[in-house]
Amino acid sequence: MKLYGLIGYPLSHSFSQKYFKDKFKKESLKEFKYENFELKSIGEFHNLIQQQPILAGLNVTIPYKQQIMGMLDCIDKEANEIGAVNCIKVDRSGKEPKLIGYNTDIYGFENALRPLLKHHHKKALILGTGGSSKAVAFALKKLGIEFLLISRSPSDCNQIRYTILNETILKEHTLIVNTTPLGMFPNVEYFPPIPYEHICENHLLFDLIYNPDKTRFLRNGGKQGATIINGYEMLRLQAERSWEIWNGK
Repeated sequence: MKLYGLIGYPLSHSFSQKYFKDKFKKESLKEFKYENFELKSIGEFHNLIQQQPILAGLNVTIPYKQQIMGMLDCIDKEANEIGAVNCIKVDRSGKEPKLIGYNTDIYGFENALRPLLKHHHKKALILGTGGSSKAVAFALKKLGIEFLLISRSPSDCNQIRYTILNETILKEHTLIVNTTPLGMFPNVEYFPPIPYEHICENHLLFDLIYNPDKTRFLRNGGKQGATIINGYEMLRLQAERSWEIWNGK
């Protein structure tokens, strides 16, 4: 039996647990289990590793994607570069478990976005500056798409305030990615404060949120004729990439 799981806090609305349980059932993978492990502090992490001897891999979510990095034995190059880990392989081939960190946000976002890109999607706005925004920025660089980071409180010259957004900026930046939790269940009435009236059919709006399937951000853009996509396909791709990492594929 091999055990996999998700660490974070809170975990009341986990995508990963249901996805992997359904996967194991559908593919008749009876020797695998997936569980949620709510950690009230990152200090509980090493106890979890010791107390679960069949634990072979973990997904990592808010608020530990950055905190976990200092507790790992080694980190994949891409994860190290963006400064966030959301997948851990637990290698138990030696006397002590070896913990290896990866970032599957990059893979999931890039491969969910790529089929929707058109020739005019040359510049993007990234809403939010948290851990997920770093993976989105990394993927956009790989795709050759320029971007601006939008923040309520800009901390460097590569970030601008929401209040600065205007018709000129939105016409030029036809890809808009929401990396904030605004609009996530149960607070579905919230949405990023951008001038939606300047969005048109040339725009592509990508929301990393998957619950609800259409956030106010996406609905507002859809009313203006924009192409919209939520975070479900990104999460599905991330999960499958985690599975490959854990099983050495």
